[in-house]
Amino acid sequence: MPVYTYQAAGDEHCVYCAEPFDRQQKLEAPRLQVCPECGSPLRRVITPPNLAQGGPSLSEDNIAKHGFTQYRKAGKGVYEKTAGRGPEVITDED
Repeated sequence: MPVYTYQAAGDEHCVYCAEPFDRQQKLEAPRLQVCPECGSPLRRVITPPNLAQGGPSLSEDNIAKHGFTQYRKAGKGVYEKTAGRGPEVITDED
């Protein structure tokens, strides 16, 4: 369910709606029109989404720990190993 931010639309407000507050609502739920505490008119505030940063780290230690190998380009057609198991250098020459 998304989280919406509301704040008082006018000069009259209570302690609850004086500052913006969040409300978790279903997408199909109607927008709050008045403060649930004092009945003052509200407006919905557009805020940036809260994006979770997750997933494993791509550090060299973590890559090797999970059995992967990482190479970095060292020149034209030459790649040097930076993490993991495998040949130290890979080239496109035979």
